[in-house]
Amino acid sequence: MEQKLQVGIITATHGLKGEVKVYPTTDDPGRFRRLKKVILDNGKVSVDLEIESVKYFKQFVILKFKGLDDIEQVEKYRKASLYVTRDNAVRLKKDEFFIADLIDMKVANEDGSPLGTLRDVITTGANDVYEVALPEGGSVLIPAIKECILEVDVKNAVMKVHLLDGLLDLQ
Repeated sequence: MEQKLQVGIITATHGLKGEVKVYPTTDDPGRFRRLKKVILDNGKVSVDLEIESVKYFKQFVILKFKGLDDIEQVEKYRKASLYVTRDNAVRLKKDEFFIADLIDMKVANEDGSPLGTLRDVITTGANDVYEVALPEGGSVLIPAIKECILEVDVKNAVMKVHLLDGLLDLQ
């Protein structure tokens, strides 16, 4: 399991005083108001940063980090990801999972026979949809509803599903 969970991506600087515009990759952008620290990772460096202030603008979150007070200090972090540790992650309700824990999970039919590997979670208005890569090529889309998702074992990275009639016929 991932020990860091992505909560956003810095898309641009905002103003001249060290603020950054963040595209939230979390279901709850309001969580930034409660966050005290994030881990910034741009692929070259990983830095723990303390959040000084939070504002919202359209679909973005505007963050100001303590000690980064001008545009030159934050410009180098454009396109960097922001993470939280699992300890600082939001508490999940029953039958809720972090997408990072689902990706690459082995998927089996309800009889236990292997179906494939979960490659993507597509967020829609009604419910999520799991894209499962099939070993013979192609993929199947499975709605993340109780009728289809029978069991999710995050610890062992295995999901058991019931395929609705016709789902595999759409290949």
